[in-house]
Amino acid sequence: ARPIILYDGVCNLCNGGMNRALDWDPEGVLRCAALQSAVGRSLLMRHGRAASDISSIVLVDEQRAALKSEAVLRIAQRLPRSPFGRLLAPSVTIARALTPRFLADAAYDVVATNRYRLLGKRDSCRLDEDGEFARRFVPDDFAKLQPNV
Repeated sequence: ARPIILYDGVCNLCNGGMNRALDWDPEGVLRCAALQSAVGRSLLMRHGRAASDISSIVLVDEQRAALKSEAVLRIAQRLPRSPFGRLLAPSVTIARALTPRFLADAAYDVVATNRYRLLGKRDSCRLDEDGEFARRFVPDDFAKLQPNV
């Protein structure tokens, strides 16, 4: 029942964002998986996207999969311990109301298209080597055990 953030596991910008999300969500409301992982590819296909599509962050919850700026805004609303504290959720609500999605997605696309150029990329996906966030990363076995992830 906990939402899953699918992110580009080799992108330094995306990994930095995931690190912030993990820090700002100490209760573990959100889980995460790399788009390149088996569970990431499975969830993409389940929501009508190509398994190889790593062009956008995705927030998957019980109802649907949100992409691009909508995913970022929905994630931000669920991060109670961000530096903005209680101001973040109302600010996101106001931003959503005042900014047409096509403009927000256009800005997202500019950053996404240039993300490797801006901060580079890794040779492999982020690992939780010390186990601190083990319960927050969705294991690939989940995709194998759950045909309808």
